[in-house]
This record gives sequence, structure tokens and C-alpha cells, in this order.
Amino acid sequence: MSRNWIVVVDDDIETLKNARVLLSDEDMRVSAVSSGKDLIAFMQKNDPDLIILDIVMPEMDGFATYEAIRKLEKEEGRRETPVIFLTGEVNAKTEEIGLRLGASDFIRKPLNKDIVLQRIKNTILNTETIVNLTEEAMTDKLTGFFNKSAAEQKMTDLCMLGYGMMMILDLDNFKLVNDIYGHEMGDRVLESFADITKKNTRANDVLCRIGGDEFLVFFVNTNDEHAVQAFSRRLNDSLIAECKGLMGDEFNVPIGVSVGCVHVPKEGGDYKELFSYADKALYQVKQNGKHGYSIYDPDDFDPNEVTNAKVELEHMITLCEERGRIDEAMLVGRDAFVWTYRFMMRYAKRYRRTVTKMLISMDPAENMKKEEFLIAVDEFADLLKKTLRKNDVITKSKKNSFFILLPEQMDDRIEENTDIIITRIMKKWEKNPMSKRIKISYATDSV
Repeated sequence: MSRNWIVVVDDDIETLKNARVLLSDEDMRVSAVSSGKDLIAFMQKNDPDLIILDIVMPEMDGFATYEAIRKLEKEEGRRETPVIFLTGEVNAKTEEIGLRLGASDFIRKPLNKDIVLQRIKNTILNTETIVNLTEEAMTDKLTGFFNKSAAEQKMTDLCMLGYGMMMILDLDNFKLVNDIYGHEMGDRVLESFADITKKNTRANDVLCRIGGDEFLVFFVNTNDEHAVQAFSRRLNDSLIAECKGLMGDEFNVPIGVSVGCVHVPKEGGDYKELFSYADKALYQVKQNGKHGYSIYDPDDFDPNEVTNAKVELEHMITLCEERGRIDEAMLVGRDAFVWTYRFMMRYAKRYRRTVTKMLISMDPAENMKKEEFLIAVDEFADLLKKTLRKNDVITKSKKNSFFILLPEQMDDRIEENTDIIITRIMKKWEKNPMSKRIKISYATDSV
């Protein structure tokens, strides 16, 4: 067993001594803590692999301590440390409460070496497996940041419980890089920007990619404007230098980074509302020369101000066009898809156009784990976006199936075109190592 870091929490000194000897003999790093309050203080500065937590302790019992630790981890955006409860009682009700809270396992006193070691090993291995699968499903493959769906989950929790600053980062004029130097170079720029962002943030800050060239960052436990100012300056300086390194000193695209920021919880705790505030701050940067930052101030946005239609139109065009060129099919939620579907059907009927409807289903092999299958479904969704045309629209009709609209097909070649599309999708999908363990079926209809 590798050298894992175990924290043992018990108010009984003899139990702590026994646990230290038992685990140290197995080449584990052991920290002994004698109370729930001491554990909370310890966890604020440390990140162990596993906690063995006694249930019956004075002042703060194991269950209360467990909930306090989970709250701390959530506030700081940290992973949940697996917890094994330690108990001297054979009590089904106690175990039921612990497991309902989320405990990984139970160990009974007095400590039996073989049982303790096996349960620690199982818990750590299971946790690592779950973490790896979860990270794969939540990670943007190009940058290593959280992807859009994970971003909403993470930011919702941080905005509700955390303290800090949420920022939208938008690359200025990135579309020109794709247009002039190609999408492969564009991807290299995005990878470089991700590295720059990592180097200029702390380990507990949360980094997300929510669009082609749009990112979200949460500075945890800071509200210092100077930090945002320095962050923005470093990003802009480093990005230009990196682009010249990639494309040569003659590189003259006015690329940069605009940053819209909002204080949390000063301006509220609702993620969507706070995102809109940061978005308004971002727009101010865009309107004032780009390549800088702005922090949302409600005094700058007068709800009674008369709207200038021309200015508002320019605002909306900027928001829609500035954030990267869409070079793939659109994957949208069910509600948005329903309205798109109705619009397409009306348009097709009125102007005598053809729209093909396609449903693709995925079914896993019997021995395939649920987590693996869900990762495969996400990868297939990404493949569909990149394989279909920019004007095609996709939604998930179920967890394992996709409903697709293919507009503007030629009436006399619908069947032939559909076969070509399916063949193209399947050829690309065959390169995925999980494709042999998943059955793909489809059905089509045209109007």
C-alpha cells in the first residue's frame, strides 16, 4: 500500500496511540486529533487522504463534526475527504445515520489490524476511482478546466455558500486567430491561455471553460480589487507574449482578455443573477477598449435609465458575436430545443423547406459500468457537435439518446444524405475505445 495520509480523531488517547502504531507500521502517514473542533482547524490547512472519525466525543460528536467538515469543503470548493466512522457500539441505527450522511464505512473498537487496513485500502481505492471518473466527466478536455455543466454546479455552490469574486474571462478578437491561422492554432492558443490562467491563480481557486473562448474563474476568500487588476494585467501581457511565441513576432491580431467581475456574497448569492452582473461588467470593458477589467457596481446600472434602442442593439450584437465563432452543431437543453423545433417546423411549412428529424440511441454492454457509459455518452455528444453542420441542432431526449434536427436537405436526396451523415458519425465514433462496448441505433423522419 502506498504512503497515504490518515487522520484519526478520537478523544481517547489510547485509541489514538494504538491507531498511530498500527498504521505507521504499514508505512502510512498518521495525524492524531483529539476533538471535532481540532479536526476542523486541522482541515482548514491540510488535505489528507482519509479521516477515521470517532462518533462518541464530548462537545462535538462525530456526526456534527462530519457535517462541519463537509460544509468547510463545500465553501472552499474542495473535494470531499472520505470518512470512516469509528464506534465502540454495535448499533444498527447509528450505522444507518452515518451511512445516510455519506460515510464510506465503519470500524469498530477495539481495532483489529487486518480489518482496519482492508477497509482503509478499499475506501481509498473506491474514492480514487470515483474521483477519476467524476473528473473525466466534469473536465474540459482541451484546457483541463471544469466544463460548462460542472461550472454551473460548482459556481452555484460557491455563490450560495462562499466568499470571493466571480469573474467572466472573454478573449478579445479570438475569432481572428481562427480565421487567419486556423482552428488548430486557435486550440493551441486556448491551451496556452489555460496554462497562463493556472499559473496566475491559487490551488483553491475554481477555473472553468463555459464556451469556445469564454471562461469563469472564482477567486476564493478574497475581494481585493488590486488582485483582479494584477490578474487582468498578467493575463493580457502573458497572452500576447505566448501568441508571438506560437505565431512569430509578426503576429499583430489585437488579442487580449476582458474580465467582468462581481463580489460574492456582497451582490447576492444566486449564481445566475451574479453571472448577469459579471456579464454587465464585462460589457463595460468591451465598450471601453477591451483588454482590461471591470467590477460590477449596482450604482453604475440605473434600472430607471431610459433604454437607447440603438445602443442596446449594439450591446446584444456584441454579446452574441464577440464570444467566439460557433463552428459546430448546437447542443441545447430540452426547453430551447422545443422552441427551435417549433420554429423550424413552421419555417419549413411556410417556405416549403425540408427538415430531417433523427434520433440516435446508445445502449451499453452488460458488463459496462454506469460511470463509464455516462462518460461515453458525453464523448459521443461532443463528437456529434463536431461532425454535424453548424446549422444542425441537437438535444438529449434521454440520458442515452439524442434528438437531432437537420434543416435544408434536398428533397430528392434525403435518404442518401442521411446515410452519409450516419456513416460519417460512425466512422469517427469507431476511433473511440469504448465504441465496441456500445450499440448505436437510429431512426429518421422528414417533413
